[in-house]
Amino acid sequence: MKKYPTVQQLFDLTGKIFLVAGGAHHLGKDMAYALAEADADGIITSRNKASAVKTAAKISKDTGRKIRGLQLDATIEHEVEKVFNEIVKNFRKIDIVVNSVGGGALQKWSANFEEYPLAEWERMHKTNLHSAFLISKYAASFMKKQKSGAIINVSSIAGIVGRDRRVYPEGMPPQAVSYASAKSGVIGLSRDLAASLGKYGIRVNCISPGGFQRDQPREFIKRYSKKVPLSRMGKDGVDLKGAVLFLASEASAYVTGHNLVLDGGFTIWQ
Repeated sequence: MKKYPTVQQLFDLTGKIFLVAGGAHHLGKDMAYALAEADADGIITSRNKASAVKTAAKISKDTGRKIRGLQLDATIEHEVEKVFNEIVKNFRKIDIVVNSVGGGALQKWSANFEEYPLAEWERMHKTNLHSAFLISKYAASFMKKQKSGAIINVSSIAGIVGRDRRVYPEGMPPQAVSYASAKSGVIGLSRDLAASLGKYGIRVNCISPGGFQRDQPREFIKRYSKKVPLSRMGKDGVDLKGAVLFLASEASAYVTGHNLVLDGGFTIWQ
C-alpha cells in the first residue's frame, strides 16, 4: 500500500532555502519567521542593510535556522542579480522566493488624482511592480535549472477593489490610485508567469492582504473594521504566516496562478 505524506510532512520546509525580499519589517518579517519556523534557511533583504542584518539575527536566534540579512534595492537590476548570485554561492539553490517589496499607499497627492505627478506615478510602479518583475525574473532563471521552485508575490486588496475614501478621517491621506494600479499589475504578473513557468515545475502565486492594524488613527481602525465581516483589521505576527507557509510548501504542490486574498472578508462584503 502506498504511503502518503502526513500533513506535518507537507508543511515541513526542512532543507529548503528561501529569499524574502523586503523581509525586515511588518508582513515581510512575519513571512520570513514563518518559513524559518518551518525549518527553512535563507536570506532576507531590506534597502537598509542594518535593518536586514538585525532582523535576520533575531529570526536566526529565535528559530535556530541559518538566516542572513542583505541590502537590496529591488528596483535596481544589478542589485537583484547580485543577491541571487549570493544565495546560490552560499546555499547552492533557491527553493522559495517571496517578494514583499512595496509600499507608499498613502500620499499627500492622493486626494486629488488630477494633481498627481507623473514622476510619483512612475515611482510607485517602480517600487511595487518593477521590483516584482526583477525578483521574479532572476528567481525564474535559477529555478528553471532546478526544475522546481515557488515564487510568491505580495499584492494587496487594493489591486482587486476600489477603496471607499470615506473610511479615511480628515487629515489622513487616502490610498493612492497608483498603488492600486501597481498592485493589480502584481496579480496579473503572477497569474501569467504561473502559466509560463508551470512546465518547469515552478509555481507562482500571489497573496493579497487587507489592512493590518498598526498605528493608524483610531477612527480609521473603527471605520475600516465595520467594513470587514470578521470585524477587525489584520494582526501582525499572526494572520499572514499560515498563508505564506501554505504557498511555499508541498501542501500547495498543485496550486499555481492563485491569488490568496487575506482580508477578513473585506472584498466579499458590500
